[in-house]
Amino acid sequence: MINSKNGIIFGVDYKTPNYSEDMISQKIQKGNLLIAEPSILTDSSFNRAIILLTEHNDEGSVGFIMNKPTSFVLRDLVLDIDCDFKVYNGGPVENENLYFIHTLPHLIPDSIEISKGLFWGGNYEAVKSFLEQGLIKKEEIRFFLGYSGWSLEQLEIEIKEKTWALVENTYKNLFSISNANGWKEKLLEMGGEYQLWANSPEDPNLN
Repeated sequence: MINSKNGIIFGVDYKTPNYSEDMISQKIQKGNLLIAEPSILTDSSFNRAIILLTEHNDEGSVGFIMNKPTSFVLRDLVLDIDCDFKVYNGGPVENENLYFIHTLPHLIPDSIEISKGLFWGGNYEAVKSFLEQGLIKKEEIRFFLGYSGWSLEQLEIEIKEKTWALVENTYKNLFSISNANGWKEKLLEMGGEYQLWANSPEDPNLN
């Protein structure tokens, strides 16, 4: 069984494509998206990942992978919540802890604003109560095991090394990203040589 406190539920030879500078944010800030570059297709944690940055400050950066669901639903991990919402793999850091992102600051006190319309964490008892009442929809909240984290300047270095493409979040509803095709769709949108990589097999050895 997983316990809860303070809104966190405790318990998991490539050529860089050219892309439009209008697509790529010039400054890292929370609310941005990180798109895994084709150069890390062999990385088991981050290949084809779309990550929402929830924090970026002088201590480092935090984000959650938006398109990698686990085999768990919420009731599998939190026994006192009878809810079948899918739980996602947020990243390799503290992956025995459960976190949530939502669009419901008016229902969930103590939420931390990420960007317009998106919030992180908040009062767990409120979340539990509203889930039990059926007042929270799947498209309004997402739960994650673990998170993705970077130390001071680490993310800047990885972006310069073409591990990540940094883009603005243009989704009307970030929770609508396709788990299977979201990365491919984003590469096609980014254009240029990214389009050539969009249809690459999940296992690069099959290419």
